[in-house]
Amino acid sequence: MSFSSLGLSDKVLAAVVATGYTTPTPIQEQAIPHVLARRDVLGIAQTGTGKTAAFVLPMLTILEKGRARARMPRTLILEPTRELAAQVKESFDRYGAGQKLNVALLIGGVSFGDQDSKLTRGVDVLIATPGRLLDHTERGGLLLTGVELLVIDEADRMLDMGFIPDIERICKLVPFTRQTLFFTATMPPEIRRVTEAFLHNPQKVEVSRPATAAVTVTQSQVPAGREAHEKREVLRRLLRDAKDLKNAIIFCNRKREVAVLHKSLQKHGFSVGALHGDMDQPARMAALDQFRKGELPLLVASDVAARGLDIPEVSHVFNFDVPHHPDDYVHRIGRTGRAGRTGTAISIVTPLDHKSIAAIEKLIGQSIPRAEVDFSAPSEASERSAEPHGQQRIRRGRGGKPQREREPRHASGGQQRHHGATQPAPAQRSEPRRAGREVESEPADHSHLPAFLLRPVRARA
Repeated sequence: MSFSSLGLSDKVLAAVVATGYTTPTPIQEQAIPHVLARRDVLGIAQTGTGKTAAFVLPMLTILEKGRARARMPRTLILEPTRELAAQVKESFDRYGAGQKLNVALLIGGVSFGDQDSKLTRGVDVLIATPGRLLDHTERGGLLLTGVELLVIDEADRMLDMGFIPDIERICKLVPFTRQTLFFTATMPPEIRRVTEAFLHNPQKVEVSRPATAAVTVTQSQVPAGREAHEKREVLRRLLRDAKDLKNAIIFCNRKREVAVLHKSLQKHGFSVGALHGDMDQPARMAALDQFRKGELPLLVASDVAARGLDIPEVSHVFNFDVPHHPDDYVHRIGRTGRAGRTGTAISIVTPLDHKSIAAIEKLIGQSIPRAEVDFSAPSEASERSAEPHGQQRIRRGRGGKPQREREPRHASGGQQRHHGATQPAPAQRSEPRRAGREVESEPADHSHLPAFLLRPVRARA
């Protein structure tokens, strides 16, 4: 089947041809006719299946008729993160280049003033995160009574982020007669309850079993010790030994761990960026842009990058931390192996992660092969621990200058007094032992001391 048989307008078809696409994906082929027929749609599809175009293309066809009014958007798209919202806007810019549509973003990290001015001019398509959208409605700067079509995207991610109460509030602010498109990768009970409450006799479109892993992704797990520095050493070895690594996303469970791992990889000479929820919006978009352009081959990220981000040519995904929720594993590895390409997903597994791995394998219905990291070449730490007893070590002092550590000698000979205190003679003074190890000593050089400090001091009777 071709796009021309789906009922899209000539302008939209021309835009699709200009982008080089000729055949719709299964989710597009099944969903687009129902959207154009103005039916509610419940779409269940794993990430990377072309879900965004499945609602953007028919929306552009529908919006060719009519015009926007001030502060009353015609259509509303809800996304869980700023990055996903910005990505959907890029899709409208790409496919709607030949149309004079006003598309606006309501996301955090951008001033209210700029967003208010866009709303005042009238918006055909409003793309928003739930929190910022409710902020505008509570300020009285936005009316949702003119919304004809509502899209709730990545609904299961909304659930994970605690946005379901906000979604329920927003659904009550838009007209009851609206058309609703609801997309999710999984169907937990809470999501099912929301669909039953806010969709009217929806057409269900399911192109894959919920929570299945893409067949184009080669998965494996690599054992590591439970300490963070051991995991970091395994990751560095995996990155250096990886075959055909073009770029990679490295996932961590916590924002703090993202920052620590990012700094560690930079220290070891890797070109790497970071992405997590505490970064301001310009920094997040800059990191994503550099990664997309290939300026940064590695991106350390929290699960803010796991859902829906369209970076089509990611060759590898590394789970530095095994996710706590099995569904997150499916979304993470879905960043690679997209659009028919092959990809590699490797998880670093500690003894504490065995239950999480078992839950993931149960969800995806397959076992994850175990691989071993070849540590035949001694690491820097093992080389240090293998030094012979008493071998001289070099350490860095102030200013980065090398300093020798010396093995202390037992004092023999007389003592001298300095300001009434008994001290070892200068030639016999030595540094203390470090960490229980003995190192070679050398005669101390005191030629820089004034002569009066070297004279014996006679104690008073």
